[in-house]
Amino acid sequence: MNNEDLDIITSEESGDTKVEVLSYKVLRGSSDPRTAETLFFSSQAGMSLKMVKITINNSSMRVEPGALYYMKGDLEIKASTGGGVLKGLARKITSGESFFVNEIHGSGEIFLEPTFGHFLLHKMGEGDEGVICDKKMFYAGTNNLDIGAVIQKNISSALFGGEGLWQTSINGDGIAVLYSPVPAEEVTEYEIDGDKLSVDGNFALMRTTGVNFKAEKSSKSWVATSVSGEGLLQTFSGKGKVWIAPTQ
Repeated sequence: MNNEDLDIITSEESGDTKVEVLSYKVLRGSSDPRTAETLFFSSQAGMSLKMVKITINNSSMRVEPGALYYMKGDLEIKASTGGGVLKGLARKITSGESFFVNEIHGSGEIFLEPTFGHFLLHKMGEGDEGVICDKKMFYAGTNNLDIGAVIQKNISSALFGGEGLWQTSINGDGIAVLYSPVPAEEVTEYEIDGDKLSVDGNFALMRTTGVNFKAEKSSKSWVATSVSGEGLLQTFSGKGKVWIAPTQ
């Protein structure tokens, strides 16, 4: 693989860390006919194979288990509880993830596994609000981020919100690599300030921590709700931002 074979879709820098989302310009097939056919039609459909490149200099990066493709440089993988024994236990109980997380320390380049999926690079500075997203979205993060689990604040969001009882919270100063169902340019960022945003379906990818989330009836009465065809809506209120995708 040469650098000429890849395009840089987007990049972010924070301290001693640079994160880039790369896209293969063309896929030239495979030794397996079925795989070659899949690659051909994926290309015709406008899909591109992407991977994340992370460059660190005397720093560290947290990477989800199974996400590493390869790395080069003076780098070492260390098993960590991700913030202490209690956090490790809470993560295992709430999300079913492993007690330990992978942290890569040192200086060099880290490449995460290629995928036809999409990535969002969310950069947070000191003092910025954290974000809450579905637990399957977090893919990797810089060493100054605090990755935890947050429980839904009310019964309606837990039972009918479509996001599950627990979600992932990301706080701190750094860059979070998030796995997205759609390209970053298709994600719409809405800012709310005392008003309410109602979404029909699981189209909301994440929200800042100052935004309240719950499931509400689409109409004032249950009868009107049942015949409206909309049912329950995901509603967001408070002050902050909500990111919404055009497809689920």
